[in-house]
Amino acid sequence: MGWSPLIYKFVDGDEEPVLLDMALVRAVLEPHDLGDPQLSVGEDGGLGFWVRASDGSEAEIFAGAQGIEVHRPHAGGVWGIVAELVSRLGAVVIDPSRAGVVCRAEEHAHLPAAMQDDATVIEMTGEALEAALTGQGRNAAAVARRES
Repeated sequence: MGWSPLIYKFVDGDEEPVLLDMALVRAVLEPHDLGDPQLSVGEDGGLGFWVRASDGSEAEIFAGAQGIEVHRPHAGGVWGIVAELVSRLGAVVIDPSRAGVVCRAEEHAHLPAAMQDDATVIEMTGEALEAALTGQGRNAAAVARRES
């Protein structure tokens, strides 16, 4: 895939995302990182990871203080890693190609008002997240029903 889902955390309906817990980002992603830990911190303090799931699926993930980009995620288990990260951060996923938001029920109320109506609320699992963003996977039909 050539697109990059974005991860942000919103609180109390504010339109600006809040700062992310970078220690938590490291804790979730480092066990799956194939890169050199010495090179994972950029000049701006952002973190970079080359993540691989047990099924061989991969994604490059770049985390800054206010947001995370998931570059070229493969189909499969890597979505489980992304879903775990999103859940533990209490964040949401934004699909920039369609300006859609995917989140758990817990985060829906924290979205800015303009995002709430079009948000897709899911159980934050790898399969459900992949289906919501790509329309592929076993949960794609269930997600499509919830969106209509």
